[in-house]
Amino acid sequence: MTRTQADDLPWTTQNSPQGKYGVSRRALSQAAGGQKDIGTWGGGHPFDVEIHRVPPGKINFPFHEHAAQWEAYYILSGSGEMRTPKGNEAVKPGDYLVCPPGEAHQLINSGSEDLTFLVIADHPVADIIHYPDSNKWLAKPQKKVFEMQEADYFKGEE
Repeated sequence: MTRTQADDLPWTTQNSPQGKYGVSRRALSQAAGGQKDIGTWGGGHPFDVEIHRVPPGKINFPFHEHAAQWEAYYILSGSGEMRTPKGNEAVKPGDYLVCPPGEAHQLINSGSEDLTFLVIADHPVADIIHYPDSNKWLAKPQKKVFEMQEADYFKGEE
């Protein structure tokens, strides 16, 4: 067994250049010996668990959908909204939200205090993340962001 005390871990903060997006994280799985984005196939844990804190008026990440990864959220404190293709739904402490592959999502803190929640994600060997609002793509494990242009399957092959 490996034990980690969340209160002993530092908060790692990430903000977008203009400040629309902002999140602080405590990486529980990494503190317990796991590796970010590396599952059991690479010697890591089968899932990743983090505590996230989003300040009032901020959004955790751009609206995105995973091709392979499942994500689950458990709201600990604060209030806000979960945006999906169906629209925005209010979230509050005790809510458990599951986002399967192919369902775009993001958490918005529309409340007056920090929105704090657990994030639990599985570790597929590879994942492609699509950002519908900007039509960007991110490939994992390479962690490369790109824009795509459709091409013929055999273009450049013969």
